[in-house]
Amino acid sequence: MASAPAISLTGISKRFGSVQANRDVSLSVAAGSIHGIVGENGAGKSTLMSILYGFYEADSGEIALSGKPCRIRTPADAIAAGIGMVHQHFMLVETLSVVENVILGAEGGAWLGGGVTRARAELTRLAQDYGLAIDPDAIVGELSVGLQQRVEILKALYRGAQILILDEPTAVLTPPEADQLFSLLRALRDQGKTVILITHKLREIMEVTDRVSVMRRGEMVAHLATRETSPPELAEAMVGRRVLLRVEKAQRPRGAKVLEAIGLDLVDARGVALLTGVNLTLHAGEIVGIAGVAGNGQSELLEVLAGLAQPSRGVVRLNGEVLTGADRNPARLRKLGLMHVPEDRLRSGLVTAFPAAENTILGYQDDPALGPGPFLSPTTISARARETFAAYDVRPPDPDLKTAKFSGGNQQKIVLAREIERAPKVLLVGQPTRGVDIGAIEFIHRRLIGLRDAGVAILLVSVELEEVMALSDRILAMCGGRITGERLAGEADERDLGLLMAGVTGEAA
Repeated sequence: MASAPAISLTGISKRFGSVQANRDVSLSVAAGSIHGIVGENGAGKSTLMSILYGFYEADSGEIALSGKPCRIRTPADAIAAGIGMVHQHFMLVETLSVVENVILGAEGGAWLGGGVTRARAELTRLAQDYGLAIDPDAIVGELSVGLQQRVEILKALYRGAQILILDEPTAVLTPPEADQLFSLLRALRDQGKTVILITHKLREIMEVTDRVSVMRRGEMVAHLATRETSPPELAEAMVGRRVLLRVEKAQRPRGAKVLEAIGLDLVDARGVALLTGVNLTLHAGEIVGIAGVAGNGQSELLEVLAGLAQPSRGVVRLNGEVLTGADRNPARLRKLGLMHVPEDRLRSGLVTAFPAAENTILGYQDDPALGPGPFLSPTTISARARETFAAYDVRPPDPDLKTAKFSGGNQQKIVLAREIERAPKVLLVGQPTRGVDIGAIEFIHRRLIGLRDAGVAILLVSVELEEVMALSDRILAMCGGRITGERLAGEADERDLGLLMAGVTGEAA
């Protein structure tokens, strides 16, 4: 007799005001399996898992765990039922140590010493069972993103989780960190744990899951065995139409030189060199991609070029004009036609407490078209935002909704639209598709290629090597704050770029 599913969701519905986030959703997840859930941004994936974890209570429907009905009203109920969740944005206190974060909320009494001792012993056991070794006394804020995610998983396992939900777990990981995560998930499955993986990356679904369920516009539209499906089939199910999974771009001659950096150095307050001798040139009508493992100077290079940081040494020229002093600030650069899509939309691109309409004009609020004299016209701003939302398929199409209420992919569309619709001459783009679904990725890629074909010079930074190779006309590799090599896109391959990203030049290889 077959054992009961680890999780059974039946007829789950959830509405937020006028938005039907989940509509009569049913899902069955086998015990001891890795089950993927895919769908476009705003399809209802995270809402469904938030109901399972107790952040929300469903308006209707039933939850059963191992065949037994279970009412989950709070995260405490979920934890007591053996469910753990690792969120896309980690829930850690960065100033505390690993062991302190692990026991936070589960101290076991007023005397913390006993809880810390028990946690150390349990961390040792988990390290042996799952390869989750980590220094229990390390300060979380000093750990890499991959290790911080490991702490989140340890927190869930320490609390006895038999079911682990991961929401877009690789959105902030480098490719090697993602591979380590997949090895860990397989180990958890082999030990009898049940894993639910929410992701928009079809490669990850095909690589690590046993079964996959597809959501579209709040409904469940397909349940498939992973080995019996394919990326094109999943993409079509997610979007409701055929999706082009490759980037199509025609060869075109590049135009005049528009942006030039010569000998850029950047040293931080501690004396650490973040950029050393960086030289690059950007021409109209080309996309130059930066390939590199996160933390090797790409972020700092974007900040210097966007006027957010002043170089310690070196020259930046825009349209032949050397930018110095007061000229090197974001407001001045925007007026000169240099726009910037920051890597971290939450830290640098949006004010999430503001309505979405207000985020569509951040940095451009002095535009006379937005209102008479010193006053802004809310009606004009809202109307423009509605037009933008329709053009970029932002969901829900409500400019008065707080930006925090939008999914990550729709927040990204708001930032991209704000900068792209200002007719840039130079566009600096950091992580354009981070946390974005397959349909939106296709849309964003087409927009970038369209800008390039219209003569815009684009500098692209992405941790997705496939994306850099697909979009770029030229590729620069970075390692340790230096440019380690340059390749034409048609001549580059992953192995060659991987060596350059590791600091191995052609001569050394």
